[in-house]
Amino acid sequence: MAENVTLARPYAEAVFALAREAGALETWSGLLGRLADVVADAQVQACFGNPLLSSQQITRLLVESTGLEVSAEADNFVQLLVENDRAQVLPEIRTMFEELRSEHEGVRNAVVSSAFPIEADALATLTSDIEAFFKSKVRVSVVLAPELIGGVRIAVGDEVIDASVRGKLDSLAAALQN
Repeated sequence: MAENVTLARPYAEAVFALAREAGALETWSGLLGRLADVVADAQVQACFGNPLLSSQQITRLLVESTGLEVSAEADNFVQLLVENDRAQVLPEIRTMFEELRSEHEGVRNAVVSSAFPIEADALATLTSDIEAFFKSKVRVSVVLAPELIGGVRIAVGDEVIDASVRGKLDSLAAALQN
């Protein structure tokens, strides 16, 4: 996995610079997401390294499978990845691109773990509370974690706010042992 990240880094940085200069971060984000999904398909993966398929055929397969209108720059980018045998690292390129985009836009990623699904109204309120606490915009993703019993655990970067029942029980157990 670390090797894929190393391979993906220069491509992610290059495509981010291209997208930023063109003012097309959202467009590239969507395209990279779709390409990462296409590349994850087992049938598409079987095409890589197939001597019967040219790099142009594989590029066409990837681009057309997105179902999106693709610019000449994007087409060239996919062609470059295919020719350099790097199309398989598109998921890592996408992840790194999104990290660069978030940093550029001043948005932090927050992972909210909850024992139960969170309704839209409650999530909106929680998001605004997290933004106020961290004094920055946040992009919230919710993960169901039944082991929390109740409440939420919020992780933003390396900071964690544990307001779960499991966290409180663990704190109580630790206090009783001392």
